[in-house]
Amino acid sequence: MKIAWRRAPLSPDQVRTARILGVIPARLGSERLPRKPLYPIAGKPLIEWVWRQVSSFSVLQRVVIATDADEIRATCASFGAEAVLTSPAHRSGTERIAEVIELAGYEDFDVVVNVQGDEPFVRETEVLAAVTRLGEGFDVGTVACAVGTREAWRDPSVVKVTRRADGAALYFSRSPIPHRRDGDPTAEELAAEPYLRHIGIYAYTPAVLRRWVTLEATVLESVERLEQLRALEGGLTIGVGVVAASEAGVDTPADAQRATRRILRDHTAEEAVS
Repeated sequence: MKIAWRRAPLSPDQVRTARILGVIPARLGSERLPRKPLYPIAGKPLIEWVWRQVSSFSVLQRVVIATDADEIRATCASFGAEAVLTSPAHRSGTERIAEVIELAGYEDFDVVVNVQGDEPFVRETEVLAAVTRLGEGFDVGTVACAVGTREAWRDPSVVKVTRRADGAALYFSRSPIPHRRDGDPTAEELAAEPYLRHIGIYAYTPAVLRRWVTLEATVLESVERLEQLRALEGGLTIGVGVVAASEAGVDTPADAQRATRRILRDHTAEEAVS
């Protein structure tokens, strides 16, 4: 007889005092953006910009890049990042991170935060919002913001999410959800719930992470190419915190051009102030 899985939720106090490991999965292969982690953005590889941002977060006690390629590990070493080589057989970033927490030196953290390797503009407030969901009783914490525009709402590279009133995720999709029967949503409607864009951050305990990767792949996961659907179908609860509008990640060449413009603009502004 199959026994249902249960875990003891973290209390808010436990979350506040937790030792938190940040892991950035970085796979060399990518369908829409070739060699994505090494793709040049404003003169540096994309993974460097993500690492520089995430490693500045005080909420994380340690940050490591988990990759499947020696080339990425060598590149990470060149700019001072901690990186580990993981199996090329992993089907998802979650599986890659699950390997990391079994390695010596990474096994004593209370919470693990998965920051996708294509999110150079991720903010510490977003990581905190994801971690906070664990103290509300959810198995997994993540975040979303208003989708913002009709173009983003329709774009399959932009992942959308709907949630219950208590913040629990109902569904993630590349399709424009929720569908509005009486016509496309207005600009005002797209600036608020229920029109939300998912941001690539997950927080979970090691126990939940281990449970996630034991789940069988699902049809919905395969159709949408979204690994979080496996977790939902497997019975894990995902709490979605809503945060202020955030810069989208880098998934296409057009995204890379946008990110380059944003980084160059920000650096120009910093130099002007200094």
